[in-house]
Amino acid sequence: MTASHLRLRALVSGRVQGVYFRASTRERARELGLVGWVRNLPDGRVELCAEGPRPALEALERWCHQGPPAARVDGLEARWADATGEFARFEVWR
Repeated sequence: MTASHLRLRALVSGRVQGVYFRASTRERARELGLVGWVRNLPDGRVELCAEGPRPALEALERWCHQGPPAARVDGLEARWADATGEFARFEVWR
């Protein structure tokens, strides 16, 4: 991890559960070289936390505005912070 690494925390709402959103997010994040996690929330949203270089995080955020083909994203709330370096890879949390 370098000083230029950041953390993106996002909440995605809409039809984002049961449409392969978590697995697709993991695949996209790994393609971008990011680490962190994604999980479903009880209220129907998906939450993710990713760390890496800003350009890669911005690409993941753009992707999350659409998601996989079966998804319908109605909203995305994003928060940015400094990376902590606590993750080794990108995982789906259950």
